[in-house]
Amino acid sequence: MSDESDDVMRVITGQIEAHFAMSVPSLRRAVAVTPHANPAAVEVVRWHGLLATAQSALERAEDALVAVLDTVPGDLSEDHDRIMRFANRVNEAVDLRDGRASVLAFLLDPGTPGKHGPAAWRSAVPAHRQGKPALPTTAPALPTVPSVPVRRGAAR
Repeated sequence: MSDESDDVMRVITGQIEAHFAMSVPSLRRAVAVTPHANPAAVEVVRWHGLLATAQSALERAEDALVAVLDTVPGDLSEDHDRIMRFANRVNEAVDLRDGRASVLAFLLDPGTPGKHGPAAWRSAVPAHRQGKPALPTTAPALPTVPSVPVRRGAAR
């Protein structure tokens, strides 16, 4: 089971290395030295660490399920509930790992819809923090109205 799981890590790690043109350990060191130089690299390194943690949890869950299956004698229906608990843990670990891999795929794909424009990403900086006013600071120009003589009284 873990060969397929390792493929996810291998593919995502390869995409990161191709995107940043350096190995993941080198990227981790570069981010540690200058974290503000490239916010995208910081996010990728953070999510890669989360993916690695999820991958380890998946491998432990798979090993535990295999151990339970090895200890169950003959008929699996007798210990069905316990086996299903371990199988559900594997499914949850796969979902967690795949979700984190999806986030990394999103971060690495520059053409993903929704990544561009204001507030497309949770770390987007609002206009007032960029030194720009949130609202216009100059009064709008009043329209010029030609002066019309005012007549008093009723027109005849």
